[in-house]
Amino acid sequence: MTEFKRSDITLSNWRTAPFSKWAFENVSEIVPSAVIAAKVKAAEPPLDLSGLGDLNVTGIDGTSQPLTAFLAESETDELVVMRQGRIIAEWSAGHSDPALPHIIFSVSKSLTALLAGILVGKGLLSFGKRVVDYVPEAAGSAYADATVQQLFDMEISVDFVEDYLDTSGGFDRYRRATGWNPDRPDIPAPDLKSFICSIGKGGWNHGEKHAYRSPNTDLAGIVVERAASGRLAKLLSDHLWQPMGAGSNAMITVDRIGTARAAGGMSATARDLALVGELVRKQGAGLIPQSFIDDLWTGGSREAWKNGDQATLFPDGSYRNYWYETGAGELAAIGIHGQWIWVDPASQTVIVKLSSQTLPVDAERDQAIVGMLRQVSRAV
Repeated sequence: MTEFKRSDITLSNWRTAPFSKWAFENVSEIVPSAVIAAKVKAAEPPLDLSGLGDLNVTGIDGTSQPLTAFLAESETDELVVMRQGRIIAEWSAGHSDPALPHIIFSVSKSLTALLAGILVGKGLLSFGKRVVDYVPEAAGSAYADATVQQLFDMEISVDFVEDYLDTSGGFDRYRRATGWNPDRPDIPAPDLKSFICSIGKGGWNHGEKHAYRSPNTDLAGIVVERAASGRLAKLLSDHLWQPMGAGSNAMITVDRIGTARAAGGMSATARDLALVGELVRKQGAGLIPQSFIDDLWTGGSREAWKNGDQATLFPDGSYRNYWYETGAGELAAIGIHGQWIWVDPASQTVIVKLSSQTLPVDAERDQAIVGMLRQVSRAV
């Protein structure tokens, strides 16, 4: 921390530059967090970019540049490239420690969905049921007449705006309910579940369009907990993290009464996230039902996607169970501030990119990152 001291980092600024460079690998010091336990193995020495060290990729400005320059320009903290289940290249920024769990924001949604798929395979959860079958408290909210599948596909009609830079409106109140922002004594926020169950319905019908709203996944986390009679961190550990052989503990933030932030609160190492991507590439590898993984590759409703608010990201794609189906043969899990899991079966490649990008969302940069991921996949 050459630019600042630990005491400079607060609940008000931890997601902003330059403090995010440290905070994104130390979230549990700032927001209460629960452990997603692994059967911790001895740390493996980091690799380097190996044969990718000389690779040129297309930069954000459209010109060719070395991969290392692109990684620095796109504020990357960690990059891991896995081929046929083996890590073949790795890169870390000077300020980053690959052994520390890095916050993955909305990639958390994708991991929550994989857990849900496992529970479906065990007969504990049904996507065909209504949300209120698991969370009766949601009656009277936007979710009262929604199915669990609509919840996992972001096809819920809600009166809520996903505005990451909001400082005084509904998204700020949501962030305060999660424990991510300091509360306001004049208008205190409720706990997370109470906040979600207060959201009203939007001006369209469920299923008509893809409407990316993070409270949906926080509610999905509660659905999963109710279905399997356990807390989310323990369920993730027992059903996903330990069985897949994760090498390090992960973390997930919790609100004031212990409700997990399934929508964006997980932290994990890039190497363990590569194992997650490899599970998807290998059609569940016997841990996740193959039918669930096949459904991810088939994708969700393309009509809902084209009517939605993220269609420009992958114009020929779709969204299914919190994973992006690109329309060009890949799957992606994506989080704000530059978090990615990229699965390319054609080249048998999984790539993880963890970042501390200054802006939560940068559409132009996202397109450049997609291009880089495809170039790296082809190169390896």
